[in-house]
Amino acid sequence: MSIKISYSNKIIKSSSANIVLFSKDKFSLTGLKKYLSNNEFSYVNDLLKNSDLKKNLLIFEVSSKKKIVLILIKKNIKTSEIENLGGEFYGKVNYGKNTDYFIFSDSINNEKNNFLGYFLHGIKLKSYEFKKYKTKKDTRVISIKVSGKKNKPTNLSQLKFKALEEGTFYARDLVSEPGNVLHPDEYAKRIKSLKKYGLKINIYDERQLKKLGMHALLGVGQGSIRGSYLVTMEWNGAKNNSKPLAFVGKGVCFDTGGYSLKPARFMEDMTYDMAGSATVVGLMKNFAIRKAKINAVGVVGLVENMVSGNAQRPGDIVKSYSGKTIEILNTDAEGRLVLADALTFTEKKFKPKFIVDLATLTGAIIVCLGSEYAGLFSNDDNLSNQIFSAGEKVEEKVWRMPLHKNYDKLMNSKNADVQNINYVGGAGSTTAAQFLQRFILNKTPWAHLDIAGMAFSKYGGALNSAGATGFGVRLLNELVEEYYE
Repeated sequence: MSIKISYSNKIIKSSSANIVLFSKDKFSLTGLKKYLSNNEFSYVNDLLKNSDLKKNLLIFEVSSKKKIVLILIKKNIKTSEIENLGGEFYGKVNYGKNTDYFIFSDSINNEKNNFLGYFLHGIKLKSYEFKKYKTKKDTRVISIKVSGKKNKPTNLSQLKFKALEEGTFYARDLVSEPGNVLHPDEYAKRIKSLKKYGLKINIYDERQLKKLGMHALLGVGQGSIRGSYLVTMEWNGAKNNSKPLAFVGKGVCFDTGGYSLKPARFMEDMTYDMAGSATVVGLMKNFAIRKAKINAVGVVGLVENMVSGNAQRPGDIVKSYSGKTIEILNTDAEGRLVLADALTFTEKKFKPKFIVDLATLTGAIIVCLGSEYAGLFSNDDNLSNQIFSAGEKVEEKVWRMPLHKNYDKLMNSKNADVQNINYVGGAGSTTAAQFLQRFILNKTPWAHLDIAGMAFSKYGGALNSAGATGFGVRLLNELVEEYYE
C-alpha cells in the first residue's frame, strides 16, 4: 500500500470518489453544503443526530462506492494533534478497493497555519510498513487529491515534510532489516551512499580505529567475523564557520550479549540495538534533503556483539580513546563502550556546540518509563529544557532523569579507571549515563537519550505501525529548527 498525493486548484466533484471535509463545532455541516449533493447533505445530517460527536473523525457510507469523511477541527488544536488526525484517518481508510479520496482544502476553517500540511504529514508517517521480504506485495495505492485554492501547504513546507518523512522512514528501514542483511559492513556501505545528498562521509575501519586507540569500541566487535567501524557524516549548511551540532548513535547491529549471553526469548529483537545510530543517520539525511541552515555532524559506531573464540571476556580491561581504562564486568553492557569512544572522538575532533547521543542502552529505562518516554540525562539544563520542549511539541516525549557524583562510586573499578556495569544493583539507567559522562572531557553541553523503550513498538502508535518507530528524528529536527536554525 502506498500513498499518492496530488493538488488541483479546481474543486473537482465525483459521484464515485470518497470525499473528506473538515468541520468545527460538533461536526456542524454549516458551510459544507456546496461540497455535497442535496441527498448526501440530508442523509449525513440525519445520521449525525445519532452519531458519537465526541470522536475526532466520522465516516458515512452514502453508497456502496462512496464514503464521506468528516474530520473535527478542535479549538486551539496542536500541530501534533493534527498529525495524529492524519494517522487516525489513514488507519480508518486503509482497507477496501475504493481508495480514491478528494480532500476539499477550502473546507478547512482554522487559524492554525498549515493545517493540511500537518494532516497529510500524519497520513504519510502512519502509512509506513516494512514489507520488503514479503513475497506477496500489496499493490494498492491510496490516491489523495487535494482540491481547492485555499490552505494548501507551500512548496517549502512540502519539502520540509518530505525530508522528515524520508529521514524517519530511512531510520525505520535500517532498524527493520534483519541482522544477516544489515551487519556493520553493509551498514557502512549504506551510509556511504548518502554522499549523493551532499553529506561528507568518512568511514574509519578497524585498522584506522586501532591506530586511533578506540579499543573500547573494537573490543565489542572483536568476536564477529564482520568489521567494526566509526562513521562520520558532516552537513555544512550554515554560511559561517559556526561550531557544529553533534549527534552520536549506538550502532550494535546485532547483540547476543556476548559471553554474558542474553536469554533466547526475544533475542531476535536485538536487530534493533542499532536504533540510536539509525536515528542519527535518518536525521542527517533529513538535514541534507531540506538544506538545513546549520552545521551538523553525525557520528555512529557500528559493531556486532557476537560469541566466538575471539570474543571479549568478562574481566577484560581495555583502554578507551580517551585514555581511560575500562574493566569489562559484563559483555552485555556493550553499547556504552561503543559510545565512550564515539563521544570522546566527537568532542575532540569537531569541538561541537553540543552533543546529543541516542542509544537503546538499558532495559532499566523500560522498567522505569515504559514506552511513553525516553530517558534524558544531561550535564546542561538549557539543552535539557530545549529537548524536553521539542519532544512535547512533536509527541516524541522525554523525561529527565538524575545524574549525580554519588553514583560514580558504583562505577569505580578496583582494577581500572571505571567498570562497565554497576553490580551493586539499582539505578541501571543512571549509572550507564554516569559512565558515559566520564567520556565528555571538556564540559561540552551533552545529553544522552536512552531510547530502549521507544525505538520499537509491538503494537504501533498514532504515527507508526508495529515495528521500528524512527523515534528521535522528528524530535531532534524540531530541536534544531526551534532553537538553532
